[in-house]
Amino acid sequence: MATTNVPKKAGVLRGRPLWQKLLAGLVLLVALLAIGLAFFPWDVLREPVNRYVSEKTGRKFEITRRLDVGLGWRQATVRLDGVEFANPSWARDPYLVKAERADFDIRLWPLISSSIVIPRLALSSPTVGLQMEADGRRTWSLGKEGKDSSEGGTVPTIGQVQIDSGAVDFLAKHLGVDLHADLNYDSGRGEMPLDYRIKGRYKGQPLTASGRTGNVLQIEATNAPPFPIEIRAAAGQTQLRAAGTVARLSDLDGIDARFDIKGQTLGALFPLLGIALPQTSPYTLSGKLDKRGKLWEASGLKGRLGLSDIAGDMRFDQSGKLPHLAGDLRSNVMDMDDLGPLIGLPPTARTAATVEGVAPPPTVTQVKRPGGKVLPTAPLDFDRLRAMNADVKYTADRIRNVREVPLERGSVQVKLAEGVLTLDPLDLGVAGGRLSGAIRIDGSKKPADIRASLDARAMQLARLFPKLETTGNSVGRLDGRINLSGSGSTVANWLGGASGDVAVISGRGQFGNLLPVFATLVGGDIIKFILRGDRNVELRCAALAFDVNKGLMTGRTLVVDTTNAVFIATGQANLATEGLDFVIRPEPKSKNILSIRTPLVVGGTFGDPKGGLEVGPLAGRGLAALALGAVNPLLALAATIEPGPGEDSNCQGVVAQANKPTAGAAAKGAARAKGAKQPN
Repeated sequence: MATTNVPKKAGVLRGRPLWQKLLAGLVLLVALLAIGLAFFPWDVLREPVNRYVSEKTGRKFEITRRLDVGLGWRQATVRLDGVEFANPSWARDPYLVKAERADFDIRLWPLISSSIVIPRLALSSPTVGLQMEADGRRTWSLGKEGKDSSEGGTVPTIGQVQIDSGAVDFLAKHLGVDLHADLNYDSGRGEMPLDYRIKGRYKGQPLTASGRTGNVLQIEATNAPPFPIEIRAAAGQTQLRAAGTVARLSDLDGIDARFDIKGQTLGALFPLLGIALPQTSPYTLSGKLDKRGKLWEASGLKGRLGLSDIAGDMRFDQSGKLPHLAGDLRSNVMDMDDLGPLIGLPPTARTAATVEGVAPPPTVTQVKRPGGKVLPTAPLDFDRLRAMNADVKYTADRIRNVREVPLERGSVQVKLAEGVLTLDPLDLGVAGGRLSGAIRIDGSKKPADIRASLDARAMQLARLFPKLETTGNSVGRLDGRINLSGSGSTVANWLGGASGDVAVISGRGQFGNLLPVFATLVGGDIIKFILRGDRNVELRCAALAFDVNKGLMTGRTLVVDTTNAVFIATGQANLATEGLDFVIRPEPKSKNILSIRTPLVVGGTFGDPKGGLEVGPLAGRGLAALALGAVNPLLALAATIEPGPGEDSNCQGVVAQANKPTAGAAAKGAARAKGAKQPN
């Protein structure tokens, strides 16, 4: 019987299950395919790829010299020797990317869902033109014309970008941004081989910047080591220096840097950073900046605002509906001149030139005010109050250069919510006493609704009016209040239309009698003062209270009662025109020879007050003295004898009247002003 010789290997395969045979065939096929792809001349597909990408994006795409592809299981590495990718027709720059070489990794599986994920992109000598429009169109959104809006087209997700030398342009007219960056690579620069220089406009202001960084930039990459960066930038009058690391460039996440910043006013940072800070004197600040997610933290802040030192910590949280600024700031010494810009006054010459390298802003003496007015007329930008929320505490341990207002210390809690700014509690040390209360500004209304409610307690007369202290005898304390409400866009037009009440009350005290002597023009007392020196005069009580109706301050109670005389005044001050119109009638309490007592008139304006005597009574006494003098010179003294009709006032009644505004607009305005205070 004949036997058939079957090859041993074939017998082995014949004995295997079918699935093993199929698997072996598949492995062999994949191996052959891999070998084929490894040696596949990818460049033959260059023209088909050029046509395909151009058709899909609606713009010219061309690999100018060579195409090569390295395939992997999850991603492919694509190498383009010479590449030109045009921008859409509406863009300013002709190319989105034009480079000598481009080398990138692309994830394969996301392509099934039309997503483009590029973990790594390396460009050699690139020219990049980026542009975005107000309607959402972006040059890097890969879709045909008409589909490049924020709702159409595919935006690639890029992890890392590696660049040697080249140029990048970015244009966003609706944001006021037009920047050009030149890049230069030098391997001899250590860990920061990429040098960059930027110029153009940012948020409408001229900007220049330069610095160094690593040539591998983390755009969207996660779990990658942060890259180092140094920057020196100037936008308008704001200058910044910073050095540190950034984990992700697309949203500036993972910032860990030291910084120094200076400029003419912190208010200039609003258009640049979106942080609504107040107008200030020229400033310089340094500190440490960190960013994690949506939270920015500036810690260890230290610097100056004009002549005032400042230190503390700030946090800016962008995770909510509105950004939220929080912090705690402190000054060892705060200079009064630095408060002017907060209420719309230019800085003084002392504070304007305090920061080296920053051009001094116009000073208060250089800025002409309309009509020579004193109250600030510069518009306050209340629109910024709607840009964010805030809760910041500021404390000044000592206040200097106080001139006529003897402030000693101060603290304030600043809160901003939904466009409503409150300074509550506001606590100031004044003349050995305390001025406390609240100010509320509702910036959601136009013009802004402004309310101020302030109470003064135990202020010392001698420190409040230093000129009385020349005798060393002035004592006594003073209380007061301000309750005003109204609307306006400047301090001047708010006060010019405000209603409420203002009152100053003082109980018993004593002071040198020089001031009331001259006020009453009692000649005999002047002679006694010259011959025997000054004496103390006891103050029984004083009350200066005004009803304020739409900017017109009308005296409700204007009484100063001393042991020598009672001073009773009538009149008004107009906060809109800054005009003064008062008559002060002194009533001496003792008989004096050589008195030419007559009412005093105070007129003029806040900036140019004018005082004088009422001509009628003074002329009458003068004519009487002349007539009697013609008969007998000694009889002329009879016309100047003061019979002393002045009597003690009812101090309790005076204080009670001063403490209660009359009904009507003044009372309603005062009640609204008290609403500025938060309930305990």
